[in-house]
Amino acid sequence: MIPLNSNLSALKRSQIRVYTNLARATEDCAMLTIGEPDLNTPEEIKAAAIAAITADQTHYAPNQGTLELRQAVADFESRRGNETKPEQVLITIGACQALFTALLGILNPGEEVIVPTPGFSLYDTITTIAGGKTVALDVSKTGFQIDEAALAAAITPKTKAIVINSPCNPTGVIFNRESLEIVKKAILGKDIFLVWDGVYSQLSYGDCPDLTLDAEIKDQTILCQSFSKPYAMTGWRVGYLVCPEYVMDRLLLLSAGTITAVPTFVQAAAIAALKADVAPMKEIYARRREFVCGRLRQMGLTFPNPEGAFYVFVDISRFGIGSEEFCTRMIREGKVAAVPGSCFGAEGYIRLSYCYSDEELQKGLDRMEKFLATLEG
Repeated sequence: MIPLNSNLSALKRSQIRVYTNLARATEDCAMLTIGEPDLNTPEEIKAAAIAAITADQTHYAPNQGTLELRQAVADFESRRGNETKPEQVLITIGACQALFTALLGILNPGEEVIVPTPGFSLYDTITTIAGGKTVALDVSKTGFQIDEAALAAAITPKTKAIVINSPCNPTGVIFNRESLEIVKKAILGKDIFLVWDGVYSQLSYGDCPDLTLDAEIKDQTILCQSFSKPYAMTGWRVGYLVCPEYVMDRLLLLSAGTITAVPTFVQAAAIAALKADVAPMKEIYARRREFVCGRLRQMGLTFPNPEGAFYVFVDISRFGIGSEEFCTRMIREGKVAAVPGSCFGAEGYIRLSYCYSDEELQKGLDRMEKFLATLEG
């Protein structure tokens, strides 16, 4: 056999997909695994794509994205306090490609990326592909906020970036101002990037501090954003990256060599999305959050308060079994699916998604309650 890229040997399949597939292979299993809205893309967004196709906007787009969408993104970001020019915007295939472009673009072999943990496993995957090293910063024992001493201990001469995802997948926790001030203090004026994964920023249920609005670290900040979650556009695969122009000069070449460009008619839909009101969707998720959290509390379960996104990170340590065994048994014996906390670097927890229909949530939690009774009986 001919050897492959050795960096790929350490990669593992996403456990989110593994447990979702196990659930799909299990007859009549309630699904509370994937963070994919059950809501459909709003009509005005679909109409914009259809109109673009009808107008023959089916040719190559510029590598960086159409000027119309980059201007719309720049205006959107500027309105919320992140002063942005179209030249600083790169249109991507979702936030996944934005993150891939950002991390692969800045990392040299052996350099380190600090990731608050529990956190999304994609950061480690990309860092590994780039030949870098992920440094897990455990926040589970500090109220899911960042401890100054712990962050200081994690930083070494090889540190190249800190990834912040707020609201966070899998916990739904928002990093407070104190945590973000600690991050800013740690990187200000150093050769360390802040890679900000803001895909859930429009789905916060209260105050959501944001370091991308801080002018003092703007030249160190790379924002990765997606249309998937707030606009129910997961299948459209469109997002964007915002960075300093000196960084864009190289990241654009990396992106162009990877995807050429995002389809032109999809970019037309994204322009329409930026004009859409996400409040009605957020209200649905907020109501579901209250229902799910209420039911879990009735079951005697604890979890960090989910202040954004659509996840609850439930502590199952009292049952005395690992999260993977717990989730496997809950699928097979209880006919309800969740994702093990080990997938996010935190044993003793499971992640439940509440972006499913009211009926699916009701069914899933009813079954979960019965399953827990078998463990305690």
